[in-house]
Amino acid sequence: MNVEEQIEKYISSQPEPKRSDLQALHRTMLRELPAGKLWFLDGKNSENKTVSNPSIGYGFRTIRYADGTTREFYQIGLSANTSGISVYVLGIEDKTYLAQTYGTTLGKASVSGYCIKFKTLNDIHIAVLEAAIRYGLAQEH
Repeated sequence: MNVEEQIEKYISSQPEPKRSDLQALHRTMLRELPAGKLWFLDGKNSENKTVSNPSIGYGFRTIRYADGTTREFYQIGLSANTSGISVYVLGIEDKTYLAQTYGTTLGKASVSGYCIKFKTLNDIHIAVLEAAIRYGLAQEH
């Protein structure tokens, strides 16, 4: 199964309204990053043990660790969680930026250093979420 099929299967497996919201966000990401790399992480480690929620990733960045090693990863991630949806905006150096810049105008969402969580798209201002995503995509990696 290729990445696009894994993503479709993951989105289709979600209950409504989460399924429709994830599909809408997926379309938004494909529009914002039409030639970007797609990722699908099933949330399992090398021993096939579940360690996180599955996630869809968009874009490409290289993470550099203090010991000099590197790892490839996505820039923006989407994941269903027990209470709704998480959008991960990775690679922002200032861990207060998302909350300070978008937190007060986003709507009913919690915003951390790199994660925006909300129950449904109806609870937030989609244009503000899209602005946060565009900001994350514009960061140098």
